Amino acid sequence: MTSIEASFEIVDWSEDVYDEPGTGPKLTRVTVSKEYRGMFDGTGVAHVLTVQGAEGGGYVASERVVGSLDGRAGTFVIQHGGLADGADLSTFGTVIPGSGTGELEGICGTAAEMRKGVLTLDYTLPA
Repeated sequence: MTSIEASFEIVDWSEDVYDEPGTGPKLTRVTVSKEYRGMFDGTGVAHVLTVQGAEGGGYVASERVVGSLDGRAGTFVIQHGGLADGADLSTFGTVIPGSGTGELEGICGTAAEMRKGVLTLDYTLPA
């Protein structure tokens, strides 16, 4: 398994609140566009569902990334999410099996944002 880090910048954030009760957290749909640099060069578009509360929150996302990884061009999809419980934060993510295209066909692995603005990707690719 190979492990890389790629920094990213959010270049567009479009949020739509679909449930905002008088009490309790609000629920939103967000589309996030990113530009990646580093060991993965490319772009990503994530469709995100969020829960935003005063005491905690969370998100789940499906993100298609397009670019070059280890000199191989193609696309793949990451299913990821995170939870906030006060100051405690956790994230998780998986490359969707069978989602790789082009030279990234067959990619598998995990992905997480361990530090703000940095994607950590642990992956394998067929030879």
